Amino acid sequence: MLNIDQFMANLSARHPGESEYLQAVKEVLISIKDVYDKHPEFERVSLLERLVEPERIITFRVPWVDDKGKVQVNLGYRVQFNSAIGPYKGGLRFHASVNLSILKFLGFEQTFKNSLTTLPMGGGKGGSDFSPRGKSDAEIMRFCQAFMQELYRYIGPEVDVPAGDIGVGAREIGYLFGEYKKLTRDFSGVLTGKNLEFGGSLVRPEATGFGGLYFVNEMLQTAGVDIKGKTVAISGFGNVAWGAATKATQLGAKVVTISGPDGYIYDPEGISGEKIDYMLELRASGNDIVAPYADEFPSATFHPGKKPWEAKCDIALPCATQNELNGDDAAQLIANGCQCVGEISNMGCTPEAIDLFLEKKMLYAPGKAVNAGGVATSCLEMSQNAMHLSWRAEEVDQRLHEIMHSIHHQCVAHGREADGYINYVKGANVAGFMKVAKAMMAQGIV
Repeated sequence: MLNIDQFMANLSARHPGESEYLQAVKEVLISIKDVYDKHPEFERVSLLERLVEPERIITFRVPWVDDKGKVQVNLGYRVQFNSAIGPYKGGLRFHASVNLSILKFLGFEQTFKNSLTTLPMGGGKGGSDFSPRGKSDAEIMRFCQAFMQELYRYIGPEVDVPAGDIGVGAREIGYLFGEYKKLTRDFSGVLTGKNLEFGGSLVRPEATGFGGLYFVNEMLQTAGVDIKGKTVAISGFGNVAWGAATKATQLGAKVVTISGPDGYIYDPEGISGEKIDYMLELRASGNDIVAPYADEFPSATFHPGKKPWEAKCDIALPCATQNELNGDDAAQLIANGCQCVGEISNMGCTPEAIDLFLEKKMLYAPGKAVNAGGVATSCLEMSQNAMHLSWRAEEVDQRLHEIMHSIHHQCVAHGREADGYINYVKGANVAGFMKVAKAMMAQGIV
């Protein structure tokens, strides 16, 4: 029988201070305890003890020269978490906050997220404490080249296929791919999120946001709720938020917020059309702020230092970073009549917020289900690269929609409770866990 407190105590002693990683593991253990206890064979082979530890962690220094000729040194990481169902797959994050705890939590979550897609991908994550903010294109290029000079030894199309994440967009992927190709003399699908000119896939930049809205719409439809006319609060203003705002608008909802490190924008007229296009301009500026939106569009107001969860909305979609929506935010959303919360960021809600949503039997689903559209489309990019062809946008979008429908179906099948309430957290964790567990059991003690 799984003793969660004892298991977590042992894991905490082994990895002290890694709060994000420990939080992610505990959430999964709580969800899977009942199904785990029905499989004593898992305990006999210490399956959980193996599952929660990465298969491999690569750490390296990244020296590079800035525009003033000064040598800078950052840390680089690749966490190859689990390869039971396929080659490691997961993004690279370039942000000052990056540390091993965050990357281990992301790699652990990625393992189950990739499992839910039904596609043959293991879980991995990587990145650096380098921040592109305020850097010139030349500095970003030199950093990416220095980063790849070490990473290339450990990746490959059948081994480990990185993608983008926070701070790593098409520009960074292009520089990384160029250096990989130079070092290996190999033009293959070793990175996803590439430009269309050299192997990228249509729909990939917006796929995480699109997939998130496909999932949220299925949640609402299952509950008998129409998304048309609903107001949506979104955090962030990068590719994920852009894709989510675009698809929410297409489905007939009205997006009223975006946010950045400086605060949030509230636009009661709705963020659509040229306003969504302006989000990309804000991101491309490299300033990482949203305040200029209020200067550009008089209908909007800027709320410095605040989070968008205080705005009245029907649907809340965290699209920025981990633990961005806490217990107080959750209580505010509930008080304001919010009906549905979908994490399009990874682990966007704190445990306190999740507990409150589940206690109130709200429509709530975790990132490993809601934001799986990004990695799913990355796998579709891998497929196109392997076949040396390119699919039309409509075909990619249709496949994405089918994958998100399948993920929702798995969550409902494993998460429906006796009173009819669908616990999407439990459903996603159990479905993702069982596929990985069965694969690990079949492959022996490795």
